[in-house]
Amino acid sequence: MKINFKLLKSIVETAGVSGFEGRIRKLIQKEIEQYVDDVSIDNMGNLIAFRKGESDKSVMLAAHMDEIGFIVNHIDDNGFLRFHPLGGFDPKTLTAQRVVVHGKKDLMGVMGAKPIHVMKPDERKKSVEISDFFIDLGLPKKEVDKYVDKGNSVSRCGDLIQLGDCVNGKSLDNRISVFVLIEALKKLSKKKLPFDLYAVFTVQEEVGIRGAQVATQAIQPDFGLAIDTTIAYDVPGSVAHEQVTVLGDGPAIKIMDSSAIADYRMIDYLKTAASEQKIKYQVELLPAGGTDTAMVQRMTKSGSIAGAVSIPTRHIHQVIESCHTNDVGNAVNLIVEAVLKMDQYNWLHQ
Repeated sequence: MKINFKLLKSIVETAGVSGFEGRIRKLIQKEIEQYVDDVSIDNMGNLIAFRKGESDKSVMLAAHMDEIGFIVNHIDDNGFLRFHPLGGFDPKTLTAQRVVVHGKKDLMGVMGAKPIHVMKPDERKKSVEISDFFIDLGLPKKEVDKYVDKGNSVSRCGDLIQLGDCVNGKSLDNRISVFVLIEALKKLSKKKLPFDLYAVFTVQEEVGIRGAQVATQAIQPDFGLAIDTTIAYDVPGSVAHEQVTVLGDGPAIKIMDSSAIADYRMIDYLKTAASEQKIKYQVELLPAGGTDTAMVQRMTKSGSIAGAVSIPTRHIHQVIESCHTNDVGNAVNLIVEAVLKMDQYNWLHQ
């Protein structure tokens, strides 16, 4: 399926690690403001787009705009940086990476570690730790001190490319969902909506689903849908029950993850909406990991009827994440369909 690759590339490659989402927020706001009635930013940094519906009920769509990254916590006497992770990392994925340190100006750096040539035999057998790495800016300390302070953010470096039927690059978790929500807003812009619509691009999901908690408390939606990535472990070495999802088999309708069990009515509604429009889909049961779904579901006075649409992603939390373009397009279509017909479902059934 053909997608707007130029837009997706700009979304994916724009820096915005957890707690430092300013650049990506500015890009999103510029892209969506013509398609909605109002755009606002709350004190936490969530970007909230609003469309008026034809009833007093409301639905919240949430896609987090932060990416995993790092924060500088030490500069040594030789100008090398130590860092703390922002989000979940498998340490071995840091090897041979380029990064960008966002100080007084952006500086390119590389992840360095002890060369194998000087490791002792027992060191070669040990699992690598995040503490084994440092950032090399190629500058002496006096130059580093001009531009870098403790507390500066660090993002990973990587281009988005087309890889067969897929898009591949860093931070598709969760910039692919940001793209999906933007495209859904465009398709919905000329349609009458049954309920008030809040499309929220949330912050700090990767460090504890923080932005969605604040936004949901303010909005108090009746219904909620998170849009996020999920595991596609459909590669050599996997077995069927480990795969969670399969690339190209459609967006996934969440049944559960480690932080939320989706409302059974929302699961049924999304399945029905997909089937009626002949949208290919699969279901998701994720044994570990959570999404904005948890906070959208819980942070109202009586809870919201919540679920999620997940985009299958291979090589997740690496700089080579892959998503199938058909899954992306079908996710847009499913969300649009779900929003437009949400008033036609019997939500009272038990």
